[in-house]
Amino acid sequence: MDHVTAPSAEAGPIRCAEIFWTFLRIGLSSFGGPVAHVAQFHRELVLARRWVSEQQYGQLVALCQFLPGPATSQVGFSLGLMRGGWRGALSAYCGFTLPSALLMFAFAILLPQFSGLWGPAILHGLKLVAVAVVAHGVIVMGRALCPDWQRLAIAGFAMWIVLSQASAWAQSAAIAWGALSGLFLCRFAGTLSADQLHVPYSTRTGLYLLALFFGLLVAALLAPSDDGLGAAAGAFARAGALVFGGGHVVLPLLEGAVVAPGWLTEDEFLAGYGAAQALPGPMFSFAAFLGARLPVPFGGLPGALVALIAIFAPGLLLVSGSLPLWQSMTRHRLAAQAVAGINAAVVGLLAAALYHPVWSSAVHGVIDLLIAGVGFTWLITRRGSAWIVVIWCVAANIARTACGW
Repeated sequence: MDHVTAPSAEAGPIRCAEIFWTFLRIGLSSFGGPVAHVAQFHRELVLARRWVSEQQYGQLVALCQFLPGPATSQVGFSLGLMRGGWRGALSAYCGFTLPSALLMFAFAILLPQFSGLWGPAILHGLKLVAVAVVAHGVIVMGRALCPDWQRLAIAGFAMWIVLSQASAWAQSAAIAWGALSGLFLCRFAGTLSADQLHVPYSTRTGLYLLALFFGLLVAALLAPSDDGLGAAAGAFARAGALVFGGGHVVLPLLEGAVVAPGWLTEDEFLAGYGAAQALPGPMFSFAAFLGARLPVPFGGLPGALVALIAIFAPGLLLVSGSLPLWQSMTRHRLAAQAVAGINAAVVGLLAAALYHPVWSSAVHGVIDLLIAGVGFTWLITRRGSAWIVVIWCVAANIARTACGW
């Protein structure tokens, strides 16, 4: 019999409308790329709403970082799944993705007329938002997940792995280091029975979902290369299924998928990439721009929808299938020790990303430091809305540009 795990005793399910509007608000203000998204999910869903515990969130982030696909979208989808079932998962995905997808589609349509006098100033202001949000996330998550010298050491070495290895595999290597070192340095850890990632279906259902993922991957690999939505869907699905690290790592795959066949010019591709950096939400929403710019009659709204579904579906199927398997593993004591190390490694990953690329690409002088510092101070002392930080950083940087500073 297909046994279904009971929901968490800490809180009942959440209405899908609440999940959708919560993730829509996050999707509208989550500037700064995947690392900033992880920090904002933590602020909004762990600290403010307490949908999951610190330990559950750390496990979820570690699992999604280890799997191929859009890591932050997988985290959001999983949080919706844990608190609202399948409808909650779809509500979370749609809410988080909709703002960036619509903006990327609009940019694709308006690209021939697009010009922005203040574009660079706005983009740089949004980068400073990321500095404030990610720095806040490092401090808060570090306090919760690295309370002793053992886990601080694990986090520090994980940070060194990521910063010293210019490879898409560095994050996975850091998480593997966290799991292995946790077995030896986190012997104090008990079991995870109170902090499991509860999902509303069984391990057997998870295996079916994994089989569906691999079937989709095979279909994408065998998709025809001639022009058409089928070929485009196969190209986007391959990118979504095979990329490790998410975010910017997917860009070379997408460039090979749409520029090499001549579907888009390199100038179009780079223009869309620049816009994607300036917009909130997941980087994978860049697919909406690429799909909309496909040649007639395959582009426009149909192309954008096909591209979005194809690039996100593999990763969401993969994490859905993996969650109940992970849940089974965490019942064992050794798994608890490994997860304690993994959680510490996640803090190291966040700290590494704070240094590069977030800090290194945004803070170029004292004024940048002051703007980001005010935003960080607001978050750390007032626990205010991230939208206040967005407005402050963008407005302050526009004013700085207008003054010629």
